[in-house]
Amino acid sequence: MKKITLTFSAICISIITSACSNTLAYKKAPLIISDQGVFSAGGSVVGNSTNFEPYNPKTQNMTIHGDHATVFYQIPKNAHKYPLVFLHGAGQSMRTWQTTPDGREGIQNILLRNNYSVYLLDQPRRGQSGRTTIATKISDKGDDQLWYGQFRIGLYPNYYKNSQFAEGKEALNNFFRQMTPNTGPYDTQVIADAVVKVFDKLDNGGILVSHSQGGGPGFLAAMRSKNIKAVVSYEPGSAFPFPKGEAPNPIENNGFFGPVGVVEVPMEDFMELTHKPIIIYYGDYIPKKITKNPYQDFWRAVLIQAKAFANKVNAYGGNAKVVHLPDLNIYGNTHFLFSDKNNQEVINLLLNFLHENKFDN
Repeated sequence: MKKITLTFSAICISIITSACSNTLAYKKAPLIISDQGVFSAGGSVVGNSTNFEPYNPKTQNMTIHGDHATVFYQIPKNAHKYPLVFLHGAGQSMRTWQTTPDGREGIQNILLRNNYSVYLLDQPRRGQSGRTTIATKISDKGDDQLWYGQFRIGLYPNYYKNSQFAEGKEALNNFFRQMTPNTGPYDTQVIADAVVKVFDKLDNGGILVSHSQGGGPGFLAAMRSKNIKAVVSYEPGSAFPFPKGEAPNPIENNGFFGPVGVVEVPMEDFMELTHKPIIIYYGDYIPKKITKNPYQDFWRAVLIQAKAFANKVNAYGGNAKVVHLPDLNIYGNTHFLFSDKNNQEVINLLLNFLHENKFDN
């Protein structure tokens, strides 16, 4: 009888422990948000309403407000002094940061749990900022498989070996459905202006976090705004700024987007980048030598230009660093390294950067 009782007790304890473990795996402590809201930043007004007649509305007598950024923000209880402002990449919106393809917590929630306020942008002429003053044609042509390769998930329909991208058809379905088109021409200046206007609204300034195509306008904004205290860029793909007369040559590659070039800016503007820490992260599957794989070879050229950019900033007394995750023995990451299966490990690198630079006060 004693043996049976012990066995039964052990089974009960095992069941309770398993239930608790599963609960902890899927439920987290509630997030306490002290404030949240939405606002617009930047933009322009086109037209003139001087001769507008309410009972005879004519296009030539009306205005259009467009080309602004839409910003959703959340401020947690006991927030750190400096918020993080997020600028997405090509074909994306603020949804980039809000979740992961398999429904885990995205970088937005992870940083909120670490007491950082977050400001998420939809860049001008994209997503919730779709009102544009210059029209463009929105394509209905298929391109999912092209982006699958360009974002280094793999060669469709296969994943790269040991990929950290979420498994399953539903995860891939969710990923493809976060793509959104431009409603007007992509314009680095317009986007940078809107980003600067966002930081103008922050009393203490903050840290800019960009991704991919957002890297170019992000660096441009950082040169224009002293309220941008640091720049964190996940896989910027082009438009690295260099002082006039000191830009490296474009790098040829086997990709589909042409040579990877840079932009030249006045030395006075470039020097602004030397006054704030800059860190750039790249994931896996980026070769060191030329490869026939067009997607990987494009990113090989990008990584070379990124390192040249960081070296140039540092040559003028700055503090810029390029981190290639495999050099830290972190493998399998795609272009969306902050939402891959190991995103907590990747985001810990960001948290360490913020701590080292005393942005967690």
